[in-house]
Amino acid sequence: MKKIVKGVLEFRQNVYPKNKDLFGTLADGQSPDTLFITCSDSRIDPNLVTGTEPGDLFICRNAGNIIPPHSNETGGMTASIEYAVAVLGIKHIIICGHTDCGAIKGALDMSAVEGLPHVKEWLSHTRSAMEIVRERHDIASGQSIGHEHLNEAIEENVLQQVQHIRTHPIVAAKLATNKVEIHGWIYNIKNGQVRCCRQDGTEFQDFETLYSSLIEEINNEA
Repeated sequence: MKKIVKGVLEFRQNVYPKNKDLFGTLADGQSPDTLFITCSDSRIDPNLVTGTEPGDLFICRNAGNIIPPHSNETGGMTASIEYAVAVLGIKHIIICGHTDCGAIKGALDMSAVEGLPHVKEWLSHTRSAMEIVRERHDIASGQSIGHEHLNEAIEENVLQQVQHIRTHPIVAAKLATNKVEIHGWIYNIKNGQVRCCRQDGTEFQDFETLYSSLIEEINNEA
């Protein structure tokens, strides 16, 4: 806690004064362009990774960057997605997984979370991803998946969560009218690289490859 208290003091004394105009603008509302859904893992900092400032991202975090398929049962993720798309009018949705994800490690072997009933139920939303990995490697349904398949499972989980968010009515409506674009990302904690997949894709590519046209545009503006 001492580190946090010191950080707040630093923010109030130095960071806030330097950004007073920005915070003054944000005091009356927000207009983020992007909904950024990622894991609760303490090693992930969306603003640091994307070079964005307060007000740029509408951030939702949970264990495993999971998005339950739409249902009539209200939950925090469902409400946040609906608000971001319908009220804030976001144009892009990024679902960002990461290497060494503890939630996906748990999903590989559900017996490891047997004493954590709420965690186990939450991780059930990764089941389709895990079954795909099992099918590829001829692993019986319900059998634990070896950690040698962790990176594959992390990627497949992001792809399946992209499919899940498409079931949310407001997202489906905006996709149908090309007003929202979904991006699947995997952030590598060790080397800082990001691999990406578009909303209709099934293969992850290097960041520079997928966003080559935007990068060229940025370079031309420099």
